[in-house]
Amino acid sequence: MDLRKLKKLIDLVQESGIAELEISEGEEKVRIVKREGQPRESYYMVTGQAAVPSASPEPGAAAGASRDVPAEPGRHVVKSPMVGTFYRSPSPDAQPFVEVGDSVKKGQTICIIEAMKLMNEIEADMDGVIKVAFVETGQPVEYGEPLFVIA
Repeated sequence: MDLRKLKKLIDLVQESGIAELEISEGEEKVRIVKREGQPRESYYMVTGQAAVPSASPEPGAAAGASRDVPAEPGRHVVKSPMVGTFYRSPSPDAQPFVEVGDSVKKGQTICIIEAMKLMNEIEADMDGVIKVAFVETGQPVEYGEPLFVIA
């Protein structure tokens, strides 16, 4: 499904009185839900084979690290833009997108959040170095939950 069709569908939901729209086109499926009182956000959605959580914890994940991250100059917290399941790699046998200590560029994919069988690539929103990884593969995440610290 191309971006023009998606934009038209989003506009249709916003302009009409409907709260939810779901469309299937071949193997692609799009669900748009109108939520009152929340800012409009766009997500890049990747359809395809869903990743399966690995049985062992991912190295470099900050197990038990505090998620209350104080705002510090030069440090940026990447937060989850949605509710879903967190994955550090594109598939169970692939290398993670990033590890603690890796340099990242703005726009680089750093993780995936699966929501409603759609794999959403989450990108770094600034250049820097991954200082902390809060979540392990397969863990559920909430909207606004800290995922990484970039400095």
